[in-house]
Amino acid sequence: MALTRRMIREILVLFCILHGVSAMVNKCPANLLSPRSNSTLDLVPNILEALADYRPCEPGDPLCLCHAATITKDLEPYSDKGISQDMISQSKRQGTLYKVIRRRIFRQEHCSHPLRCSSVEDVLLEIAGDLPDLEFVLNVCDWPQVPFLSGLSGPVFSHSTTALHLDIMCPAWSFWTVFGPKLQQYPHGLGRWDWMRQHIAAAATRIPWKSKKALGFFRGSRSSPDRDNVVILSKRYPNLVDAQYTLYVADKFSSHILTSDPAEELPLADHCQFKYLFSFRGVAASFRLRHILLCRSLVLHVGDQWQEFFYGQLKPWVHYVPVASNASVEDLAELLRYLRQNDDLAEEIAERGHQFVWMHLRMADVLCYWRKLLQEYSKLLMYKVKLEPGFYEVSNTKAVQIYRG
Repeated sequence: MALTRRMIREILVLFCILHGVSAMVNKCPANLLSPRSNSTLDLVPNILEALADYRPCEPGDPLCLCHAATITKDLEPYSDKGISQDMISQSKRQGTLYKVIRRRIFRQEHCSHPLRCSSVEDVLLEIAGDLPDLEFVLNVCDWPQVPFLSGLSGPVFSHSTTALHLDIMCPAWSFWTVFGPKLQQYPHGLGRWDWMRQHIAAAATRIPWKSKKALGFFRGSRSSPDRDNVVILSKRYPNLVDAQYTLYVADKFSSHILTSDPAEELPLADHCQFKYLFSFRGVAASFRLRHILLCRSLVLHVGDQWQEFFYGQLKPWVHYVPVASNASVEDLAELLRYLRQNDDLAEEIAERGHQFVWMHLRMADVLCYWRKLLQEYSKLLMYKVKLEPGFYEVSNTKAVQIYRG
């Protein structure tokens, strides 16, 4: 492997010398020809190998091809035998049943998180005119509902999932909402993604790379122990990272982590003032990843268990730096020191992460994904969808009527 990486590096160095460009920023990767730092850590081979394998999405992407592979992968378990009505009957226990009939949206009365359902319904109403008749079960809880070992008990649409689940990923309710975790209720909540992306991108423009603080940064609740080591690192090396909990839930393994009061929250746009932003899972996927990538700061993405629908086209070393979920305090310290010593390299990855989200995660892409997902999913239904008693019609005016048969 070492020989292979060295050969890749030498080939790309030669390419850059001859052509004077790199794939993404019209220059050779930073520090490629510079003397090595004193650190034993060397990320250049990882980056060069990732760039050599990376195939960027086409700009615009009206057919949603950028994220289409995720749809194919999630629907593949049902491709041979299709989806029966009995399977949907089983799935109803894991979420809320929606029906699209003659381009009108209906759902059953119960939804465990009404605001999340309402946010998804805003999206469905946008694309209803392009949908065939279909029905699907939407899970609005944080956790996926179909463990891999359970087999194909029935399809469930979930906002995030893992390799140990068979849930079908769909864009999170948070793309289209003004309600969200307290940390991110500024200026328009976690969602209304079209508003938030403009707001954060503007903040990133006001704080260019050279003006950012050369610190790692994290603010959030202790919703996962994966976050502990960066908080410990902040206490041990405050000159490297500013990481604090805004909400602390103690357990018998973590009493040593927090000895002071919880920190104040910081709006997501203000995270852009730091060069290195940590992204952690929470109880499931953290919906902040897309926001902090827009900052033009380098995202250190910890762990890879949890996925959202767009993660498949985000590539480690191309758009962000991957960090193992069990990385030690000293591992994190060494990484941050290396990034400080290789500033141009860090800036280039940060810029590629920003460009991906800005160009390929627009609200138009979210709507396109929902549309393509439901159109492809509908082809797998092996029965004719009918309206049943006890369903509300979802309308643009939110004035709902119940169908009683």
